[in-house]
Amino acid sequence: MADRIKRAIALSLFAICAFFNFGNARPHYGPGQAQTDDSLSKWRPTLASSGARYVGSAVCARCHTAEATQLDTPMAHALRAAADCSILSANTRMAFRNGPYTYQIARQGDRSIYSVSDGTNSISEPILYCFGKGVAGQTYVFQHNGNYYESRVSYYEPLQGLGITTLHSRSVPSSLEDALGRPMNQETSKGCFACHSTGAPGGSELGIEKLSPGVSCEACHGPGEKHIAAVRLKDPKDLRIFNPKKLDALDQMQEFCGACHMSFDAVMLLEDRGGLNNVRFQPYRMANSRGHLINDSRMSCVSCHDPHREMVREASYYDSKCLACHVSSPKEPKTELRQASGCPVSKQQCVTCHMPKVEVPDLNHKFTDHWIRIVRPGDPVPR
Repeated sequence: MADRIKRAIALSLFAICAFFNFGNARPHYGPGQAQTDDSLSKWRPTLASSGARYVGSAVCARCHTAEATQLDTPMAHALRAAADCSILSANTRMAFRNGPYTYQIARQGDRSIYSVSDGTNSISEPILYCFGKGVAGQTYVFQHNGNYYESRVSYYEPLQGLGITTLHSRSVPSSLEDALGRPMNQETSKGCFACHSTGAPGGSELGIEKLSPGVSCEACHGPGEKHIAAVRLKDPKDLRIFNPKKLDALDQMQEFCGACHMSFDAVMLLEDRGGLNNVRFQPYRMANSRGHLINDSRMSCVSCHDPHREMVREASYYDSKCLACHVSSPKEPKTELRQASGCPVSKQQCVTCHMPKVEVPDLNHKFTDHWIRIVRPGDPVPR
């Protein structure tokens, strides 16, 4: 409740959704709203409780065959060991130059070596992990002098090669050590691995050896050992598993999905709210969408995106999602379920106008902007 009040104050200050009254009362539930299961609502996808026992997605798939398609999604490939990274396997030698510094990633058997040279001296380290499937980009993590590093260059599909990693300086590094990349402290390492893998420990230690690469079933539903035991006992009252769909729409968006995709509160703590890069933080962008930050299951993340399947990229697919709340035209009478006004321009491919794709230069990629709004020619991208 405290987080919700804080969010409401911030929203009011920035005149984003002033007509929503969070106050001391829980926001009203819209039609079809899923109530929160308070006994399970403390589970978060980025942390595992001490002693949590995971069983692996293959075990989950034995019963949940329809959801086994999740294993093919980008989320399931959010992290891979270098030996299993398809981009590194397909690109056996990649190079990049920044001032006097040359970068190279070269494949040697099932290893990929990350090298930086200033023309006289060089540093080479084997890549340990690949972060991201490569749809927007893929960044590499290695160890140097006992510390984890985020590579200063990343693979970008539009470039078909390497470019400076997002949020890293574009200026020429001051030394060979600086040219390597960004050292990752314990907190940073835990955050990165927690959101890109399954089974991240919740204690003080990183415990990479306990992680399973990628965001799989148990990352969102919790460890499966007790669930399997409950199923075997045939006790339908307490199956000891978490279903994020039971969260109300705001908690699901801001607290659950927002734990990794960056909630409104998290972005507000960033310098300049992350600048244009916050276009890729969907929960934050949704929180700024006037009239759309409502506690209605039709506005939850999963109302548009099935996490068990590849994301649908065809714009027309989302028309029915918009028309679940909006009437088809300004002349059509509103109903109990469809109280939002109709668009005077069209009822087809709504997202192309109201959720435009915005290119983030540092990422060499266009992201669908989840700040729902009327976009007029020449309007700057809001932040």
